[in-house]
Amino acid sequence: MLCALLVCVVSLQGQEALKPKDESEPNRFWQATLSGGNYRVALDRIVSVSRHKYALDGALIVDEVTVDTVGQALARFYFITPLTDAAADNAVSSLASHGRELIDRAAQRTGSGIQNMVVKKYPETSHAKSIEYRILSESELTALYTSISNAWESGKGRQFSAK
Repeated sequence: MLCALLVCVVSLQGQEALKPKDESEPNRFWQATLSGGNYRVALDRIVSVSRHKYALDGALIVDEVTVDTVGQALARFYFITPLTDAAADNAVSSLASHGRELIDRAAQRTGSGIQNMVVKKYPETSHAKSIEYRILSESELTALYTSISNAWESGKGRQFSAK
């Protein structure tokens, strides 16, 4: 299972992401439009915004932005990097590149977009009351974190979008 997850994850590496948009809105909401769906929160309902990295199963590095709100839902936005890419070993990087190509071709044939979906393994990664979005690049995650942080601090609405 972990191998399949790793192959799915590596497919995102090297893909050229479109530049995210971050625009002001005349309301007091922060909204994100992403490939996995939409998220909208009232700025006065946000309790904390954080960004952190962690290793998952010794094979992946997860870079995650978490938005905690008053209420019961916790939003997580994350970008995943295979540990092998972080280690930058040429032989492993070549294998990862080949895995990316295979997943990309399969996704194109089936039109599934599976390489962009959140990956969960029940019950280990099932989080009650958690909303999760997978971000396609580290730069998009950085832009998202900057957008929501600025909106929350200023109290002025923002519309963020990335695909």
